[in-house]
Amino acid sequence: MHLADFVAGSVGGAFGVAVGYPLDTVKVRIQTQRRFTGVWQCIHTTWKTEGVNGFYRGMSMPVTTVSISSSVVFGVYRNVLQCLHQLRSTSTGLDFLPAKVDFFLSGLSGGIAQVSVMAPADIVKVRMQCQMVHQGLNAQQPKYRGPMHCLLTIAREEGFLGLYKGAGALALRDGPSFATYFTIYHVICEQLSPPGKTQPEWNVVLLAGGLSGMCGWCIGTPMDVIKSRLQVDGMGKRRYTGFFHCIAQSIRTEGPGVLFKGLGLNCIRAFPVNMSVFAMYEVVVRLLRPKT
Repeated sequence: MHLADFVAGSVGGAFGVAVGYPLDTVKVRIQTQRRFTGVWQCIHTTWKTEGVNGFYRGMSMPVTTVSISSSVVFGVYRNVLQCLHQLRSTSTGLDFLPAKVDFFLSGLSGGIAQVSVMAPADIVKVRMQCQMVHQGLNAQQPKYRGPMHCLLTIAREEGFLGLYKGAGALALRDGPSFATYFTIYHVICEQLSPPGKTQPEWNVVLLAGGLSGMCGWCIGTPMDVIKSRLQVDGMGKRRYTGFFHCIAQSIRTEGPGVLFKGLGLNCIRAFPVNMSVFAMYEVVVRLLRPKT
């Protein structure tokens, strides 16, 4: 087991959250609140009504939990990749390099594996980001006083499974998007690195990380919209009876384009975030495993 990948993924994930959280807040709000007509209108309204703190609501828990979930993603990815490589080498008697399908399946495994950790933290993040919009600035007391209070309130009012509301959509988002993410990262690094070089140059790491993140979000955004809508559905009047009803109702009332709401913002946010994630990941891996 490659423990270095778990540690490096943890550091990279936490760093990525810090870089991309403000735009993530904007993304969640335009996906779930019809009052926002676009990115700039949402940014302007949030800044005008809530100030800079409005962009960082609920960040403390994601920094911690994304650090853990990112550790799971990168750790599972690397270890599944190693297992697939060993199986391929054992069955053929030759030491082949991992195939592209190996990267795809390893990324798929990592993305699905982290849902068990990510889902409760993600619903807390989304509700903290949206509660000021739902309740209004004149509410005497916010329903959720902080991330831990939000977590406990959801568990008390909606049961333990309430913490996993939208987990199916989250798995459908993260499995394919991480499969794409790691495959694209590998392909770009392979194409832009000299033959035989095992560690890509830093400019290649940054470019590959940014582009792979954008490609991952192109795949994941439709399920991201559905996931966010299901998660905020418990904050007020319930609008959706389940996953498929949410998809049907959203498309019927807002058109098919609703599934790509926030895609442009996701792609803009993804480049610096995933550039940072892979850069920190590579730094830590090379420190902990300098001979690889």
